[in-house]
Amino acid sequence: MQQNPGFSQAEIHKLREECEAEGQSFVMVEDELELADSGEYLQFQFIGKYEGKEVIYDAALFTLELHYQSQLMELAEQRVAKMHKGFVPLDERKPGYRAKPEIDELVQEFMEEIEEEDSLKVSEFIELDADFEFGIGLEVALNVEEINSQVIAEFIKDFNAGTFKPDTNLYSFKQED
Repeated sequence: MQQNPGFSQAEIHKLREECEAEGQSFVMVEDELELADSGEYLQFQFIGKYEGKEVIYDAALFTLELHYQSQLMELAEQRVAKMHKGFVPLDERKPGYRAKPEIDELVQEFMEEIEEEDSLKVSEFIELDADFEFGIGLEVALNVEEINSQVIAEFIKDFNAGTFKPDTNLYSFKQED
């Protein structure tokens, strides 16, 4: 069984040097930077402890509003899929997929209906994936306006100190017309 490279001392040392060179407690994951422009999502790596050992965490941090919008889309697509057996969700479509505008409009209508009902609520969360291919994977949603270096640094400080507690209050994010 091959060891996860995110646990190797050589990789941890390399990441520590990169962090020091950038003057931060983390480094951005370069291949995900094009998504970073919105301020709703950033992927980064940092060093922390897992089961008493140093490890590299590969974290995806996004705003709670982005999580809400994602859940809203998923619920609407599930409703459409029940009505139209051949429906393919947006994130599963392959190049060349022939969309049916009237069905895609139905997704939008269901999203608006769910928002109007205010039936979807979300809360902050943190999910840890110990079987990640490089180190430990983290998915985190925070109720902040924007994901930026300051938010990331604060999260890492609290996470590594063991004091990070997700806000369990439920929120919805109705879009303005």
